[in-house]
Amino acid sequence: MSYNPHNEELDAIREGVRGLCRNFDAAYWRKVDETKGFPEAFVNALTEAGWLAAMIPEEFGGAGLGLAEASVILEEVNRCGGNSGTVHGQMYNMFTLLRHGSPEQKQTFLPKIAAGELRLQSMGVTEPTTGTDTTKIKTTAVRKGDKYYINGQKVWISRIQHSDLMILLARTTPLAEVARKTEGMSIFLIDLKYAMENGMRVQPIANMVNHETNELFFDNLEIPASCLIGEEGKGFRYILDGLNAERTLIAAECIGDGRWFIEKATNYARDREVFGRPIGKNQGVQFPIAQAHIDIEAADLMRWRACYEYDNGLPAGASANMAKYLAAEASWKAANVCLQTHGGFGFACEYDVERKFRETRLYQVAPISTNLILAYIAEHILELPRSF
Repeated sequence: MSYNPHNEELDAIREGVRGLCRNFDAAYWRKVDETKGFPEAFVNALTEAGWLAAMIPEEFGGAGLGLAEASVILEEVNRCGGNSGTVHGQMYNMFTLLRHGSPEQKQTFLPKIAAGELRLQSMGVTEPTTGTDTTKIKTTAVRKGDKYYINGQKVWISRIQHSDLMILLARTTPLAEVARKTEGMSIFLIDLKYAMENGMRVQPIANMVNHETNELFFDNLEIPASCLIGEEGKGFRYILDGLNAERTLIAAECIGDGRWFIEKATNYARDREVFGRPIGKNQGVQFPIAQAHIDIEAADLMRWRACYEYDNGLPAGASANMAKYLAAEASWKAANVCLQTHGGFGFACEYDVERKFRETRLYQVAPISTNLILAYIAEHILELPRSF
């Protein structure tokens, strides 16, 4: 019950993405990191080549591919030394619109997203006082006639400055008035340019990985009722569809990072000579690299299981969470091994290890922390008492 990761179609995708990434070498990504910039040229090239429209159905101008193919695209970007964190939002944010949007919403937005005329890179869920306790969100959307009025605050919301649209989760029925805490939340498709001119304030958050992220403040933002996706009050369930895809895609990115670290460490250990011999001849150097390789390969198997389940309409929550956990752990171990293998040179920006080291560390924390995944598995798979 899995995909063959080396079939002709997937291999063709790998070669295509690698070919594009050759135009964006280490020096390009180093410069973006140094200047705290956004890789606009790279994102445009990936869009124009159709890779970011991979999962949009053909009837709307996309390629109609599945999660498996999308995961390969993001994996290869990271494996080539790039950072998929600048584009991955469009992949997994798409699921909410694809699965729950109205025919009119799909027809209006999907062709423009596929053509690169619009970007759907942002999702507004997390809040400062609730974190991963999503059911406690305080941002509200109150309906009055054919309008909703949004008030509240979001944090760690990515790529607002380089996106046209955002998926927003807000509470439409007070928590005290619902039978289950997962009820009463709704999702909206927000026009960001309009929002920033009519009641949404954006405060960028400087951070260690040059990940464009922000705090958002809503003050009576008025939006048309047509911005609602699906039925009012069912937004939490809708969001979960996208989150399982998100976790699987992040796993693929981590696997790409891990393979980059392992290749970088292996090449350096093979070439670097100390005491008249390559350092890779020493078991103290080669064994940690070998172990990192094993961990990445094991995580990759769970990634393919999650892709298979998702693409075939099977429950994918457990596999998606486990894939993200295993891949994030494996990529972080590979990063440490790579840095240790390079010694002092691992801290030099020109080797790119320290940049990728910082980037892959993020996935221990986001988009879901490793501890929350463990809590999910304990409760839902092992049937242990809920811990929170």
